[in-house]
Amino acid sequence: MTWSEMQPLLSQACWDTFYMVGWSTLIAIVGGLPLGVLLVLTDRGGLLQNAYLNKVIGQVVNIVRSMPFIILMVALMGFTRAVVGTTIGREAAIVPLAIGAIPFFARLVETSVREVDGGLIEAVQSMGGNTWTVVRKVLVPESLPSLISATTTTIVALIGYSAMAGTVGAGGLGDIAIRYGYQRFEANLMWITVAILAVVISLIQFAGDSGARVLHRRAGKGGDPIRFNLFAGRTAVTATKSG
Repeated sequence: MTWSEMQPLLSQACWDTFYMVGWSTLIAIVGGLPLGVLLVLTDRGGLLQNAYLNKVIGQVVNIVRSMPFIILMVALMGFTRAVVGTTIGREAAIVPLAIGAIPFFARLVETSVREVDGGLIEAVQSMGGNTWTVVRKVLVPESLPSLISATTTTIVALIGYSAMAGTVGAGGLGDIAIRYGYQRFEANLMWITVAILAVVISLIQFAGDSGARVLHRRAGKGGDPIRFNLFAGRTAVTATKSG
């Protein structure tokens, strides 16, 4: 296969992969961020301590995370068809990709939020801040560098998942590698696909790591005030991080 024949195939495959991964990442963040925060809040000693709810959510997250993606995708075919009307194509692949990524991202969020200094939380509570204020003004902003890294890890994982989704008709680079590289013995096309995936993943990892480092440096300067707007913005209290 010549380059002129490969180029339109690879262009469409790259667009399909970015489309699937982009939408799946967005859904994973929207669903996984509150889920991860809720796991922390409902845990023992949390602001919304609820052992039963925490256990139920934790078990659901663990079950979905433990399933190999290819099996999860097959198991969700009925649900996928009900949502998008088909089980083939990039739109159909977004459903299992997002469902698989939400608990994955939620656990990463949980780990990131647990690293927040408890003293800041106590300071906001002593100033009259409620749970929503703590989440919005302390937990999320303070864990932002780790959340950037978590998002990067999730995107990289989703790129791998999308390649597997290509084996069952989802399209994308995985589909090209299997259909042309493996089934039709077009080794050149397969290795080009592998190279594209490697470059894309490296760029995403570099961008994510750079963003996290920038936020860490800003947070590590010390003396920067953390402003908490309490009581629906009517009262502003400034607390300065120590150390």
